[in-house]
Amino acid sequence: MSNADELLRIEGIRKTFPGVVALDSVDFDLRRGEVHVLLGENGAGKSTLIKMLSGAYRPDAGRILAGGEEVRIHGAQDSERLGIATIYQEFNLVPDLTVAENIFLGRQPRRFGMIDRKRMETEAAALLERVGVNVSPRTRVRELGIARLQMVEIAKALSLDARVLIMDEPTAVLTSEEVEKLFAIVRRLREDGVGIVFITHHLEEIAALGDRVTVIRDGRSVGQVPAATPEDELVRLMVGRSIEQQYPRERAETGAALLSVEGLGRDGVFHDVSFEVRAGEVVGVAGLVGAGRTEVVRAVFGADPYDRGAVRVGGAHLPRHDVNAAMAAGIGLVPEDRKGQGLVLDQSVEENLGLVTMRAATRGGLVDLKGQHESAARIAAQLGVRMAGLGQQVRTLSGGNQQKVVIGKWLLADTKVLILDEPTRGIDVGAKVEIYQLINELTAAGAAVLMISSDLPEVLGMSDRVLVMAQGRIAGELSADEATQDSVMALAVSTTPHDAHDAHDAHDSNDPNNQNDSNEELEAGRGR
Repeated sequence: MSNADELLRIEGIRKTFPGVVALDSVDFDLRRGEVHVLLGENGAGKSTLIKMLSGAYRPDAGRILAGGEEVRIHGAQDSERLGIATIYQEFNLVPDLTVAENIFLGRQPRRFGMIDRKRMETEAAALLERVGVNVSPRTRVRELGIARLQMVEIAKALSLDARVLIMDEPTAVLTSEEVEKLFAIVRRLREDGVGIVFITHHLEEIAALGDRVTVIRDGRSVGQVPAATPEDELVRLMVGRSIEQQYPRERAETGAALLSVEGLGRDGVFHDVSFEVRAGEVVGVAGLVGAGRTEVVRAVFGADPYDRGAVRVGGAHLPRHDVNAAMAAGIGLVPEDRKGQGLVLDQSVEENLGLVTMRAATRGGLVDLKGQHESAARIAAQLGVRMAGLGQQVRTLSGGNQQKVVIGKWLLADTKVLILDEPTRGIDVGAKVEIYQLINELTAAGAAVLMISSDLPEVLGMSDRVLVMAQGRIAGELSADEATQDSVMALAVSTTPHDAHDAHDAHDSNDPNNQNDSNEELEAGRGR
């Protein structure tokens, strides 16, 4: 490799925060026209590293070189001037502005001192065409879906003439079709000589797209390997140990039905939904995008209304649209959007862990702070939450540790029925296995778990039974032995309810080419 091919080099970077060493002696380099994957567990230091490249943080030691020369990045403008653009998981777009206005925000072309809207929209249209997205520059950003928002972010980066593009978990909420479109764009950018830093938890994406991989563990760079490196070796580098079983489901003895849902319906959303979850079992819920899975469990929890049907917990009828009644009956919900709905980001770990139990811990208007503190410390230790202390602001935790806090608050409340909606989305493989072990502990203790997941291997690996939803209905139920990717898909694409045997018949009679096309829509980790 010639020096001219090197876009970026990081040498011996160190960054500390009060009580925490986030990065220590980290090395990394990026070449022109390559996809360099940055891999590591949640909390390993990846986010800290990219925030230093984007100007949000400054290193305490070490140096950053761009084009062979040492540089100082004191803010976003320095980063942009060096041709570095970052696309975060949470997009940096203004919903009420148009696509063109967002692309050129703060840099609008002007004519006679006024914004040259025609030129801005023409240039935006050319950038949108380059990234292959069919959307008008005049469309307001709030009208776009996740995939198009991401393409707008890429177009914005290209408008900066970015030579280095950092993509943080870009595929986390995309369908498989959208992922392929994104990959095609990334490959085109690579051909144009752009260097891409790609962060992902989906190990199967690395060999499909990457050239090299740098692994960070506990704030240190522990290895640089080719993207073709086997997944088990990548996992060993990430977590410092081999993970023998990705889905370590330990089946427990099942008891009586703890949750019973009968004929639940909401006009235009879901219809005649009935199922039960027994003590000691995990019931998985699978389905394509828009099947109604999240809407049903939110209604069961009381967060959303329903028009007909009944929910019972331990045989007792549960009032509809009443979250407090659901919580009092022993139902807990870990929502898909953990940051927006599961946590109070500006509060501490301790305060978040105590959210559900605070009312029970209050006597005469006074909260038992000592008891709450002891309970929070116990559950944080049990779950292995990586933190500087219970007082650490929860927004500063990694995604996996935030998810442990969301689950932990329900454990403190002695929850009987735990509903998990996309419990491992955006979480690394090591933290996933820890959450699976926690699910085993819950069911072994007699709790019931209802788990929605778009990661089909996760559903198959962790469920004792699988419910498949299609078009707002339960299309069928499969036992653990009957549930395969093909049998789940046969139900997921159906338009009328079936049982497990119908699913097998449908699979046998369907055109295998159609099966494969449909299966792509539901493959691991894609969609809702």
